[in-house]
Formats: sequence, structure tokens, C-alpha cells
Amino acid sequence: MLNAPITPKDKVAGLAAIDPILLTKELVGIESTTYHEGAVGDFLADFLSGRGWVVEKTAVPQPKESGRDESRWNVYGGSSDGTAELVFSTHMDTVPPFIGFSEDADFIYGRGVCDAKGIIAAQVAAAERLRAEGYSIGLLFVSGEERDSAGAKVANESPKGSRFLINGEPTDNRLALASKGALRAVLTSKGKMGHSAYPELGESAVHKLVEALSKVLAVPLPVEEGIGDSTLNVGQIQGGRAPNVIADHAEAQLLIRLVGDSSSTRAAIEEAAAGLAEVDFTLEIPFVKLRSVEGFPTMVAKFTTDIPQLTNWGEPLLLGPGSIHVAHTPHEKLAKKELLESVNLYVEIAKRLLG
Repeated sequence: MLNAPITPKDKVAGLAAIDPILLTKELVGIESTTYHEGAVGDFLADFLSGRGWVVEKTAVPQPKESGRDESRWNVYGGSSDGTAELVFSTHMDTVPPFIGFSEDADFIYGRGVCDAKGIIAAQVAAAERLRAEGYSIGLLFVSGEERDSAGAKVANESPKGSRFLINGEPTDNRLALASKGALRAVLTSKGKMGHSAYPELGESAVHKLVEALSKVLAVPLPVEEGIGDSTLNVGQIQGGRAPNVIADHAEAQLLIRLVGDSSSTRAAIEEAAAGLAEVDFTLEIPFVKLRSVEGFPTMVAKFTTDIPQLTNWGEPLLLGPGSIHVAHTPHEKLAKKELLESVNLYVEIAKRLLG
């Protein structure tokens, strides 16, 4: 949906430069946990339109599991001809709970300051500087990254012909050489209920699941030279009826952070659980290797991003201010100096890429 025509150039030229800290404050003040991105999308669409960007809002469907029927969007800001050579992108949604904005002399605090509303502010500020110098730039802000990359999947159906995509996540202002993939698995064990005083008359699903998990945790996982190793986390376990009842059902949910192809990992987990639990792989996000740029410090992102779902938006790079170690925590914060430095980094790397 086209939201607004471009503002005349003389009006754009008269606008004040963006203050990334103030824009982050405004964004953080809008609650936008996953499935509730509509309001922040509306704000960004109006903000960009008022500064001369041609804005498109694209609906992102609500999944049944959300239990919501409210609208949410992807927001794209571009030029009047609808194309862009380089697009900055990140996500508008945050993890719960909502935490309001606060600041001191050195840091800003609140849900999304580094993951990823501060990044939105930095990318907008950088894009405006580049646009003023005549570069062909776009801005893509999506819904649903924290859950299932729903917005990125929708966006991938309508690319703008860009050569490069700079995706924003907290990387401490370092370019990521790779982003680990993710493989979710559900292990389900079945048994036979009985009185716990007579275990020979039942079959414990919990005992079977515990044994299966013990074997799965002992599986050697792949290692990628220069990147690191795959890791496995048993995130949830549930099952049984009561302490004095032999369990007839038990389930565990696993998340494996992938380096490389998943086929050997899948096979090893299935073999370890054989005869004890059924294995269902419910989600896979592939491992991605990324390019470096001479002169820019690098890191390896052990987390996943929207990049694997934005394959039609050009060669991807991953860069953003803030530490992933404080994202998703009650103490999320971002250094003001680092936020301001990220604007310059985004501008510099875009110029390097576009020559």
C-alpha cells in the first residue's frame, strides 16, 4: 500500500538532521512486542513520509498462535522511482516484556534500545545522509523477526532490485563474518500409565525421555574452522501426571545453533533418540557466511537473523551497535557514543560498497 508521495526536495532540505538518541527514545516509547508491531509501523511510516521518503506499508499476517487480529506491517521507505542500490534493514518487534525508555550521561536503556530500535534510528540517520549525497538508498523495517521472520518472508516477495542489504543486529559495531543457523527439535516419548509402586506394570515416558536426552547431549556436533562449534540447548521439558503416577507422555524442546549444513546433526539426533523418543524438526534457519570489508573489525554472530529470509534483497552484510549479551534481558542498554558511531559506520560502509 503506497502511503504518501515524496515531499518536495526544498522541504526535505529544510528539515533538521535526525538525532538518533531522540528517535530511539520515541521508538522505545511505543510498545511493539512480537504480534503488536502495528503502532510502531504506523509511527515509522508517518515519520519517513514526512521527511520525503516514498513509503509503502505491507501487511504481515497474524498467525493463529498469536490470538490477535490487529494489523501489523512491514515499512519500506525509498525513492520516487521505486528502486534502491543499497537497503538498510532491521526489525521493529521486540521480545517481551515492554520496558520504558530511560537514560543517563552515557547510556540509554529500555526494551529495544539495541535490539533493534536504536539500530532503526541509526539506519534512518545514515540513509538520510547518503540520500542527500545522491546515493540510491532504501529502508526496510519488518515485523516478526523475534518469532518466525514472518515480515522478512513477506518482504522477500517484493524486492526493490538492491545490490546490497545491510541488516542490523547488535554486533558491537563489528561486521559479522557469519551468522549461525538454528534448528528446533521436539523429542516426544510415550509410555504406559501405572501406579508408581509397581513400575513393572507401566512404562515411564519420562525415564525414556531422560535417557534419550542424555544420549543427545553426548552427540558430537559439527565445528566450522574460523567460525566455531554448533551448540545445543534443551530449553523446555514437560510430561507426567503426578509423582506417584508412571508417566505416559513426556516432551522436550531443543534448539541447536548450526554451523554448516544440518543433515549430519539431524541424523545424529535421530540415531541417539531411536527407540526412546520420536524426533520432529519444527524449524530450520540456515547457517550463513557473510562478507568482510577491508578495514572494518569483524565478529561471528552466534544468533540468527532475518538474512536467510531476505535472499532477494542483494548481497547481505550484518552490522549494528550494541551487545547481544544485554538484548532480551531486563538490563538492555546501549552506549550513546556507540549509537552515534554506528551512523558513521553505516555511511562509510555504504559508500565503500557503492563505490
